[in-house]
Amino acid sequence: MEVVRCPWAKQEIELEYHDHEWGKPVYEDNKLFELLILEGMQAGLSWITILNKRETMGKAFDGFDPQIICNYDDKKKEDLLKDAGIIRNRRKIDALVGNAKAFLEIQKEFGSFRDYIWSFVDGKPMIHHVERMEDVPVNNEISDTMSKDLKKRGFRFVGSTICYSFMQAAGLVNDHFINCSFRDSMDV
Repeated sequence: MEVVRCPWAKQEIELEYHDHEWGKPVYEDNKLFELLILEGMQAGLSWITILNKRETMGKAFDGFDPQIICNYDDKKKEDLLKDAGIIRNRRKIDALVGNAKAFLEIQKEFGSFRDYIWSFVDGKPMIHHVERMEDVPVNNEISDTMSKDLKKRGFRFVGSTICYSFMQAAGLVNDHFINCSFRDSMDV
């Protein structure tokens, strides 16, 4: 049987990400944090750039552990800005630290980030019936609401488009094309 993928997945690293991660529901807090950080790091860049730097960013950002990141001081941030393996943008590095602090506050308030973030879709992935690239939205009412609430809680680099991409990455929404061989395997 022929394997059919969403048309955006072309390079090997994109194929791997598409086949094993994109659209698969994520419920683990630190993994959700990682995906939200990666989406924010992507602002103004291509996703392939982020995928190519993901492993290095994971090491540089202490495994995307918000408990550690929230304590980054000015020296650590300056060291990060010298690391060619990551996205070297001062505003994004500052946001990384602030977002870690806001993430931990949400965990305290809701018991987990998972409970908070999945409440935007009532705990169940939204399944779209995508046939063409034009059918895939860049945002929606839910990502608008999520963005506003995250910003209110102190997050940065969480505009509605970033939130929608995060929702796709974390499986809150399934935008795999209807003919994609991986579409149904993501609804777990």
